[in-house]
Amino acid sequence: MRHVQGRAWRAWAALAAVVMGTGLLAGCSPDGPGPLGMGGALGGRPAPEDVIRVTPEDGGKAVRPGDRLRVRVPGGRLEKVTVVKTQDAQDFPVRGHVSEDGLSWRPDDDRLALAAEYTVDVVALDARGRRSARHTTFTTYVPDQRFIAYVTPENRAVVGTGMIVSLSFSQEIADRAAVERAVHVTARPPVEIRPHWFGKGRLDFRPEHYWKPGTEVTVDLDLRDVEGARGIYGLQDKTFSFTVGRSQVSLVDAAKHTMDVRRDGQLLATVPITAGAPKHPSYNGKMVVMDMLEVTRMNSRTVGFGGEYDIPDVPHAMKLTDSGTFLHGNYWNPDAPGRENVSHGCVGLTDVKGGSSDTPAGWFFDRSLVGDVIEVVNSKDKTVAPDNGLGGWNMTWKDWRAGSALK
Repeated sequence: MRHVQGRAWRAWAALAAVVMGTGLLAGCSPDGPGPLGMGGALGGRPAPEDVIRVTPEDGGKAVRPGDRLRVRVPGGRLEKVTVVKTQDAQDFPVRGHVSEDGLSWRPDDDRLALAAEYTVDVVALDARGRRSARHTTFTTYVPDQRFIAYVTPENRAVVGTGMIVSLSFSQEIADRAAVERAVHVTARPPVEIRPHWFGKGRLDFRPEHYWKPGTEVTVDLDLRDVEGARGIYGLQDKTFSFTVGRSQVSLVDAAKHTMDVRRDGQLLATVPITAGAPKHPSYNGKMVVMDMLEVTRMNSRTVGFGGEYDIPDVPHAMKLTDSGTFLHGNYWNPDAPGRENVSHGCVGLTDVKGGSSDTPAGWFFDRSLVGDVIEVVNSKDKTVAPDNGLGGWNMTWKDWRAGSALK
């Protein structure tokens, strides 16, 4: 310890001798009074915070996302600016650029992340060529409420050509334009894709016509820290993707009790069906397969009917609407398909108890994908609503585009 102190003292004495020889002691410095000039700072240099100005201020807490990160110098130039964002226990470099005059720096993305700590390290030269450095930190606001989007279809899925990208939000969205700007749906090969809002909780995307087979679709959610409603911020920064498989569109004729199954435009088969009975007709219009279940229970009470049926083992069930329309195997009315409509709105195909691939229902199920289109015609009911399942294909392209929040 004595050795270190002695060495420091000798260095100080040598420096004092040099300074005395050059006439820079107190009272002789052109930088003003005080020991060694500038009131005690060696060489007359101003404090780093006077040379390098950083906002938000050092040690700032709960900085709001509307505030801006800036680094400035009144003269000279910025030599190096390094900014690191720490979020979710990970460090991310913050990219930015220095202005042409060298006096300021700003990040490429002006939006501050929430629930994050920022570390700013700056090196600058003042107007006299003297180098200064500054280190600052600040933390940003931690929101009490967040929202997320549930995405259809699933990541890496292979889907039919009628798939619609659908986002259901966990909270009502008030600033729909801000959220819409943060969601990007792209395709390869490229095709025009447009959004449509259904109320404040759902945002769907589709092209004008069904996807072409082989199309690769990417959904980028840049929702993290987007304020969807007052005080409610997005949480996700994720990418989803899916691939469009072959084209399969099936036409159900409720009056003829048949279904034409077309693959890539060619007729594969005409299958006998039973549709909704006169008191409970099937919806008309284009519906998209949303889910496929080898077997499921169907209870009339869950879809607004009385205790008219409760079938615990419906085979080969394919969901078409949120309101409960399915295309499924039917083993309890074996004579109905191809002859009469007896269902409560569903489309039934001949099947056996437990299901079998050798039946029309099993054959169709084995050749179907989520995202395939089932279109019903000549039924006595109305056209299915665009927001009932993935029914957006029943809207004209003009009406669909009008549903964007970005006019």
